[in-house]
Amino acid sequence: MKVLLSIKPEYVERIFSGQKKFEYRRAIFKDPNVTSVVVYASSPIKLVVGEFEVNDVLYHSTKRLWKTTRAFAGISEENFFRYFWGKKTGYAISIGKTRRYRSPLVLTQTFGITPPQSFAYLDD
Repeated sequence: MKVLLSIKPEYVERIFSGQKKFEYRRAIFKDPNVTSVVVYASSPIKLVVGEFEVNDVLYHSTKRLWKTTRAFAGISEENFFRYFWGKKTGYAISIGKTRRYRSPLVLTQTFGITPPQSFAYLDD
């Protein structure tokens, strides 16, 4: 099963370059059958640019999550804790094999949905 995630363009680039091996989330999909994430690069790009395999999903206190993943966070410690402000726990999706599309896709035309605030399940 696939989910679509809206991700800021700067982090999208780090994912596909291999610098960012973890995608952080305050809330996450509950279906354990999710094996792949379709990447929607948010404003100003506003296109579906590729996908990645889900290796694992970590759930820890934010302090432990940072300690465990910081080497491949692709984000500064300051921005990490700003993102998780007010939360004691968080999720880190471990990014597996990536695939960037040759031609980006328009979300509404391809999937018939608008950009999700958190995530959206997609049909395989």
